Amino acid sequence: MTDYIVVLITVPDEKEVAETLATKIVENRLGACVNIISSINSIFFWNGQIENEKEKLLVVKTKIDLFDKLKSFVKENHPYQVPEIIGLPIIVGNDEYLNWLEETVHSH
Repeated sequence: MTDYIVVLITVPDEKEVAETLATKIVENRLGACVNIISSINSIFFWNGQIENEKEKLLVVKTKIDLFDKLKSFVKENHPYQVPEIIGLPIIVGNDEYLNWLEETVHSH
């Protein structure tokens, strides 16, 4: 298993929510980098009906051993009742980038 993951987190289509959460993730060294992808359309089933919402997507680069801390942090600071927090393995990557990621995040 790889030590590095990408975590996908959807947030409301509000600039402040995305930027605040992304900044806090980096400040707390739970992720080395967070990309904010603007204006995605999410279609999902919620409370018995199909919803169609504009959202933003946060793409967090981090280590797998930080996932539980990141998940707890996001749940405490996210406006959604059930936030999307999905970790995907990084199978291969630029060695220099992965070394930077390793040096940037805290693994306590």
